Amino acid sequence: MEEIDGNILVAMSLAKFGIRHMFGVVGIPVTSLANRAVSLGIRFIAFHNEQSAGYAASAYGFLTGSPGVLLTVSGPGCVHGLAGLSNAMANTWPMIMISGSCDQNDVGRGDFQELDQIEAVKPFSKVSLKATHITEIPNCLSKVLNSAASGRPGGCYLDLPSDVLHQRISKEEAETLLQNIQTQNNNPSDSTLPLTTSHEISEAVSLLRHAERPLIVFGKGAAYARAEDTLKKLVESTGIPFLPTPLGKGLLPDTHHLAATAARSLAIGKCDVALVIGARLNWLLHFGESPKWSNDVKFILVDISQEEIQLRKPHLGLVGDAKQIVETLNKEIKDDPFCLGKSHTWVEAISKKVKDNVNKMEAQLVKDVVPFNFLTPMRIIRDAIVALGSPAPIVVSEGANTMDVGRSVLIQTEPRTRLDAGTWGTMGVGLGYCIAAAVASPDRLVVAVEGDSGFGFSAIEVELVPLSYDALTFAQTLVRYQLAVVVIVFNNGGVYGGDRRSPEEIDGPHKDDPAPTSFVPNAGYHALIEAFGGKGYLVGTPEELKNALSEAFSARKPAVINVIIDPYAGAESGRLQHKN
Repeated sequence: MEEIDGNILVAMSLAKFGIRHMFGVVGIPVTSLANRAVSLGIRFIAFHNEQSAGYAASAYGFLTGSPGVLLTVSGPGCVHGLAGLSNAMANTWPMIMISGSCDQNDVGRGDFQELDQIEAVKPFSKVSLKATHITEIPNCLSKVLNSAASGRPGGCYLDLPSDVLHQRISKEEAETLLQNIQTQNNNPSDSTLPLTTSHEISEAVSLLRHAERPLIVFGKGAAYARAEDTLKKLVESTGIPFLPTPLGKGLLPDTHHLAATAARSLAIGKCDVALVIGARLNWLLHFGESPKWSNDVKFILVDISQEEIQLRKPHLGLVGDAKQIVETLNKEIKDDPFCLGKSHTWVEAISKKVKDNVNKMEAQLVKDVVPFNFLTPMRIIRDAIVALGSPAPIVVSEGANTMDVGRSVLIQTEPRTRLDAGTWGTMGVGLGYCIAAAVASPDRLVVAVEGDSGFGFSAIEVELVPLSYDALTFAQTLVRYQLAVVVIVFNNGGVYGGDRRSPEEIDGPHKDDPAPTSFVPNAGYHALIEAFGGKGYLVGTPEELKNALSEAFSARKPAVINVIIDPYAGAESGRLQHKN
């Protein structure tokens, strides 16, 4: 009778539960597991570092709605992977981390890479399980996959001791175990069914109907729920201005006539009723408190989590899936429609402020400033991206000034086409996110707009990026994988740019050392990708940048564009200087 080991059973289970991609770093004791998964049709994207692989897995969960899977080795590999797992938890994205661990019989004896991994991951995961016998593998995998995607999504962990991976059972028994598993991946459990009543829906509509200055705010929870069509219907049927959080951008186009992004301070400072859909009242929305928000604002908070509603204590909480709740609101409104109309005082005020602020920004953007500030190259990048049309590329952005300026200048017109530092403000996510985006959306170009500090966290992963597909055959591989990614590095020589120390800070025995914020001036980041067969560009003028973007975008070839920025053009921490 044919026998299989734990490695094969893990791979069989993943395939049965619909997993098509896995990210990670192989080594003892999981190399065979990765190879077995590949043989069963699961594409394994091999990274240099578990941190970047984890970021890729977390973003993959957001983009696809299916848990991203990270595979790590034991001990330090598991610890490195915690960066991605915790990022998934902070952003509420579905992801599982699977780590090998030391032989159960050798625990406490100082075994190779020994660590109590279950205890280590608990603060960063929804569910943490260990398979203590080969027969537990299918059930454990089913549980972590289901938990990652149900309710409020997040990261889950599965520990696979090396002795379990080497245990053997008959193939017939393995198939029976798999047949008996009733996985519910991507389906909510009973506890996540909407708890909102028809009375609460009616109350929400009444609040919006009678508001003088209503506002609709939506975030990445609405993006994850695929709520774009229902949101469009709600916004356009009511005429209420809307404000997306950074990862909610694109659910409705930034160019929509009711978009209030360019009038953000007015919108949140004066609104009297705010319908917040799939966005938390955390630091990104100033905790829903004055002085940013008006003292008398009434919040209607739509969230999948009852606990989130209880934490924020809004005027009205609607618990359930964002798309389903908005659909229910639309049905309620349909029976008694209302629309503010373009001539409504509130809509006119928002529209006027948007127009004034956009004109002020455009007056700055139109200038060609050399040496580059942040605005000139960002305008050129924006125009090049807009010229691509549909499908719009996925834009990955990180860095302090680079991300902040990009959020204001770059235009999102399609859902889930922006990835940035997110709820946790995580730097170093860029290359992992790029690779996840290219794998999850192979029909789209991926464009990363990065600060040199953010890029440096994971720059070696460009070895995966110099892969592209031929514009006609989709089959050309330059190095390893077929991914279309163009990375643009805003190189201002450091964190925030150069030496920003005050005279009193330049003292002591190490005063001649570079500042903690300084990198090598004019570093040749473009040369890094050339070492792996990609295309590098060094640019410092508008024409050089335009030409590089045109060539890279048209060819859909891998590229790193090194944009030299004036090191004193930026500011510390964007809008968060007071935190330092």
